[in-house]
Amino acid sequence: MKTTDRANRSVARSALAAVSALILLATAAAAMQPMQMIGAPDRGPDEGEGPYDRLIIRGATVIDGTGAPPIGPMDIVIEGNRIVDVVGVGVPQRPIDESRRPGLAVEGNPDAVVHEIDATGMYVLPGFVDLHLHTGGVPKAPEAEYTYKLWMSHGITTGRGVAFGPHDWSIREKARSAANEIVAPRMWVYPFTGAGGEGWSGRIIDTPEDARDWARYVKESGGDGLKLNSFRPEIMEALLDEAAQLGLGSTAHLGQMGVAQMNALDAARLGLGTVTHFYGLFEALYRDYDVQPWPPEMNYNDEQHRFGQVPMQWNLIHDRGGPEWTAFLEEMLSLDVTLDPTMTAYQASWDVDDQMYAPWHETYTLPTLWEFYEANREDHGSYYFDWTTWEEVAWRDFLEVWHDLLNDYKNMGGRVTASSDAGYIYNLMGFSTIQEMELLQHAGFHPLEVIRAATMHAAETLFKPTGRPIEFGVVRRGLLADLVIVEENPIHNLKVLYGTGARRLNDETGEVETVGGILYTIKDGIVYDAKQLLADVAEMVEEQKRAMTTTTTDNGN
Repeated sequence: MKTTDRANRSVARSALAAVSALILLATAAAAMQPMQMIGAPDRGPDEGEGPYDRLIIRGATVIDGTGAPPIGPMDIVIEGNRIVDVVGVGVPQRPIDESRRPGLAVEGNPDAVVHEIDATGMYVLPGFVDLHLHTGGVPKAPEAEYTYKLWMSHGITTGRGVAFGPHDWSIREKARSAANEIVAPRMWVYPFTGAGGEGWSGRIIDTPEDARDWARYVKESGGDGLKLNSFRPEIMEALLDEAAQLGLGSTAHLGQMGVAQMNALDAARLGLGTVTHFYGLFEALYRDYDVQPWPPEMNYNDEQHRFGQVPMQWNLIHDRGGPEWTAFLEEMLSLDVTLDPTMTAYQASWDVDDQMYAPWHETYTLPTLWEFYEANREDHGSYYFDWTTWEEVAWRDFLEVWHDLLNDYKNMGGRVTASSDAGYIYNLMGFSTIQEMELLQHAGFHPLEVIRAATMHAAETLFKPTGRPIEFGVVRRGLLADLVIVEENPIHNLKVLYGTGARRLNDETGEVETVGGILYTIKDGIVYDAKQLLADVAEMVEEQKRAMTTTTTDNGN
């Protein structure tokens, strides 16, 4: 990276960090989705290399995202932003094409720029696709650059924002990302139903016609789908019917205030594409109840009540493998519903201390974000007011059943994806996507199934409503060049995908060393140094810490 460019951006970031510090000291914490957002700066000339007329990734072991075993050594040939060939030992009767060596002219273009990456001994995967993202905003993460670089440094090349931020802002950032004007994943915009920009003017959805108007507004404004709650049946039916007609996708958080009349099966029968989180799944499987038997003191506005009662459903449902359990999963499969569990969003609930002291917080978590996480009654998800072993035990019981449900659905052929919903509950963007992948392995998924969940299956979920075949999510000729290169084997250990890497004893030196961390993230044929992106994040964190110290000192505190 050029020193001058980095110094200029450092000055700008310092000013923004000072603003962030003042916001933290002077502004009350925001509610569910903070509205103030600072868009990412233009991509600097030193941020990402390419796309090239021809890029060859030479000698890699390829994990293609379909569930196929690793294969190598392979050459991946990219021209512009498309994969044009994947060749090598193991591809039937197709040797490496030596005519594509760097330095040789690209046919018809003798001045073409040709570049090679020696990936001997390394692993290449499709770029990861996270279907449940939020960018942040004031007060927790005011600058989108911080979040985007956390995502990109962890190989996330596409994300579904539910929502990234305010709708008009999200549409603008989507366009900038598509043009590679900023360092950011591809952005699929699914605004939360009823929350719109200037073209919606804060209208309330009270009737089926309001619902249809909303879906049409999302389509006309450049959105890709709808993020729904548990609306009453006539509203949900109108939303999903109109979305289907318009080629819009749908995902739903079937929250407890409406799930009694709109559980996961109800919504799937109306055409819902994705059930996110766990909401609506357990309620569709109750054995002796039709609604959750809430305690008399229940108050849904008290978030410890809300999240403390969630796991109490674990033993209220039909037994695993029984006729009701099997019939439910079979019908969900027949309706082609994606389950997008975001288990990592609740990981602190079964071990709050472990999540609070995760090894990445000190270096990569902004002070403003940490302040948002800490227990308080204003910030969404900051509900550890008096969290006890009782709650953690209940959540572990709940997690075991949830794991069984997800694993059985996957084994039937259902799509289960790997998403994060980070920025809440001690979950840090980027890192939490890898945590979700680990949790899927805990649930019984083979690492190849985990990677498929984070790549091909997530891509299929996005493209299915459009009627088009996937354009990314698999290492395959003809698809977009969205890739991850890592020096270590993620099938052996998914932990090597964390930015902080994995710890391993070196028997030759007798020392414990850190290995892994993604080396390169490639989006649209542009090669990003993933470790440098993470270093940029660490710099932003340090600058905010310094700015907060200065601000506090200047205020005489």
